[in-house]
Amino acid sequence: MTLLEGLQVLVIGLGTVFLVLIALSGAVSLESRIFNLFVKNRKEAPAAEITAKQEEVTVINASAGELKLINVDERTAAMIMAIVSDESQIPLSELKFKYIKALD
Repeated sequence: MTLLEGLQVLVIGLGTVFLVLIALSGAVSLESRIFNLFVKNRKEAPAAEITAKQEEVTVINASAGELKLINVDERTAAMIMAIVSDESQIPLSELKFKYIKALD
């Protein structure tokens, strides 16, 4: 096989790969548009109702519940909860602690 034949095989191979990738991209884009048509046909709730529902959920989830402290004082428990909240990057109001127990 000469250099010229090798280059021809290379160009044909790469061209085929890129054409298949372009075809796959087009197929995915077409499917996405078709699925979006079905989603738009669904009945959507008005924005005011959605906001009201989110506020209700926030109020329901805002309750802290009970926390049992086992051989731990309140100051240490508060510090542990603050550290967990900071390290996990989750607001303290969204965390629910069931109990905190000192390990001896």
